[in-house]
Amino acid sequence: MIYIVIGIIGFLVIHLFDFVALKRMPWAKPIIWALGSGLFTYALVMISLSPDKLLIPTWATWLGWVLLLVSLPLLIFSLFINLPFRKTYIEAGIGDKLIRTGLYALVRHPGVPAFTLFIISTVLVSRSMPLLIASPIWIAVDILLVYIQDRFIFGRMFADYDSYQRETPMLIPNRKSIRACLNSFKQASTQ
Repeated sequence: MIYIVIGIIGFLVIHLFDFVALKRMPWAKPIIWALGSGLFTYALVMISLSPDKLLIPTWATWLGWVLLLVSLPLLIFSLFINLPFRKTYIEAGIGDKLIRTGLYALVRHPGVPAFTLFIISTVLVSRSMPLLIASPIWIAVDILLVYIQDRFIFGRMFADYDSYQRETPMLIPNRKSIRACLNSFKQASTQ
């Protein structure tokens, strides 16, 4: 249970990132991001290595590997490539513009679906019983914190966030957002 709590603390620290960005505290963003990510990664690794294993068929473990090969690049792309890395994670303050392209045309918080797939794949690959218990808790905390960001914080960070909220679904894509995402990637590939 201690690793579940450490993972939750990691999420909370990561989400302090937004307040640090709003306060324009130099050097705090990378420290907060590294600390929160380190706490969560430590919890995930330790809980995945638990000797309490699920009895699942071999095909489910292979499915986990396939999901991992899809979800990890999606998670990395949504958090570190689709966003301007330096402005988002290193420089003091907030980025100079709202990103509405790529995965951010699909949903406003693409890291959440990617993280959810990543955690499910990690459960299947590691077969960890404690991770099966931790996963819905961590996913729920992630969704709650993203809801708070979406409702109370991002509107203060980005002037046109309210129109983005109206145009793009929060977590679950719809036909319009899928089309917008595909068009965004198509336009990027022709440039």
